[in-house]
Amino acid sequence: MDLLLRGRTALITGGSKGIGRAAAESMAAEGCDVILVSRTLGALEETASAIRSRHQVNVRVHAADIAVQGTAEDIAARFPEIDILVNNAGAIPGGSLAQVDGTTWRQAWQLKVFGYIDMCRAFYPLLKGRSSAAFIPSIVNVVGNAAETLDQAYICGVTGNAALYAFTRSLGGTAPNDGLRVVGLSPGPVATDRLIGLMKKKSGDRTGDPERWQELFAPMPFGRAATPEEIGDMIAFLASPRSGFTSGTIVTIDGGMAARSRAF
Repeated sequence: MDLLLRGRTALITGGSKGIGRAAAESMAAEGCDVILVSRTLGALEETASAIRSRHQVNVRVHAADIAVQGTAEDIAARFPEIDILVNNAGAIPGGSLAQVDGTTWRQAWQLKVFGYIDMCRAFYPLLKGRSSAAFIPSIVNVVGNAAETLDQAYICGVTGNAALYAFTRSLGGTAPNDGLRVVGLSPGPVATDRLIGLMKKKSGDRTGDPERWQELFAPMPFGRAATPEEIGDMIAFLASPRSGFTSGTIVTIDGGMAARSRAF
């Protein structure tokens, strides 16, 4: 299926690895130019080189820390011409209410919660009113299904994701009036380095041995986590004209885990 993204430009935060990299690969395969943003220039350049070797698209990189106030506005000033914004950067640590201190809550939310909000505030006016019969600009917020599983051992992420659920649905509900779309994608566990880190923490809490983390995957749907490519492909679809009537909603891809009493 042609997603009708050829010649468009997508900016992807957290674009050097994991879900962000997979989304960039999926969009580049559709002929979409990509701008990759993350904090580490070396990782960005490696990812950009890999994408250029496989796809004939323009790949640009920009090293920046979205957790720092003012960064979103700087990025918008550098790249005002984009058609698609994918908010994906974020790493909220695991832990219960007693285990996660106030400083950690604030630091985590600066990137995953306020970073998303700042990027939307900076780019929404640039995307507003630029729609045409062929293409409606879009914002895709990659959130996470912790807002649905409500796992108290990941309470900082549960609460942050719930805030982004509400933010995305609220903003996306009226975005069509401004000629754009805002949609959320809520993955369950995805086989990234970050997931492995979280599972080691959870395994250490439960068994006393962080290296037994793979045992936690046994009860998962299909006996595995999602692949980054499965999530990246959905991001590309949601951003495309093939999903042109989608706004103000959250699409969950978790193998049905949100319907269970707990994730693991």
